[in-house]
Amino acid sequence: MKLLTLILILSLGASFADNAKKNLERENLVAWCIVPFDAKKRNPAERAQMLKELGIGRCAYDWRKEHVVEFEEEILQYKKQGIEYFAFWGGHESAFALFEKHGLHPQIWQTAPSPKDGTQEEKVAAVVASLDPLAKRTSTLGCKLGLYNHGGWGGEPKNLVAVCQGLRARGHKHVGIVYNWHHGHEHIADWKDSLALMKPFLHCLNLNGMNDAAKPKILPLAQGAHDLAMLKALVASGYDGPVGILDHQNKLDSKIALGDNLDGLEWLKKEVLKPGSGGTKPKPRQFSSSAK
Repeated sequence: MKLLTLILILSLGASFADNAKKNLERENLVAWCIVPFDAKKRNPAERAQMLKELGIGRCAYDWRKEHVVEFEEEILQYKKQGIEYFAFWGGHESAFALFEKHGLHPQIWQTAPSPKDGTQEEKVAAVVASLDPLAKRTSTLGCKLGLYNHGGWGGEPKNLVAVCQGLRARGHKHVGIVYNWHHGHEHIADWKDSLALMKPFLHCLNLNGMNDAAKPKILPLAQGAHDLAMLKALVASGYDGPVGILDHQNKLDSKIALGDNLDGLEWLKKEVLKPGSGGTKPKPRQFSSSAK
């Protein structure tokens, strides 16, 4: 009996370590919020080069009106540097046409709406109906559609799941959830339960340093009071899907901001696998608590 118990403990430990190493490896991470938030205002070539230098293999592309003319160049530069064009923010027909032209099938990230009126059932039905056209469009593109939490009713895990279930009931099996820690501070305390609820639907999970009451909202990894416990719960859950790290610090250099998060994540991974093995906690090279 003692031998069987020891074997079980060792096997669980190996599985735990294996889960912690795959989707959290640098080349598998997704860079997020690095286009309009970059103080260096890099162009597509410079941005792709930055990601290559950091060793980050995927990028979720956020944009503003002025970036539309660069859509194709961004695709070409990622191809040149071997960066996966992993996701695209919102919807734009020019981008959709380019995805078809270049044979790309990125995830499409769309904020889940937050209706104000009606019962819970009526709200779910209204959001499902409003998202149905985009679900059909992304299906024709061969792209997953990720409902993005951004506060409000549409940011609640139970509501995201309900909308996903409603859309999947209509045949849209490609619809899932993109969950952001930086928009989920109200679920720090029940993170394990929220994760268990969303896990079957998760297309991507974006990490962030986490303090109570979002003070501050954007924080480099390993600098928050809850980062380690939340990451440990993520690894223990067996989630092996995509994981993102972000800049989102407005007037700061995206390369340094991503680097701070990479340093923090490496420290957290060591601490998850063996408490006390991470050594001295890394200090951010740059950080602005004014990020929204």
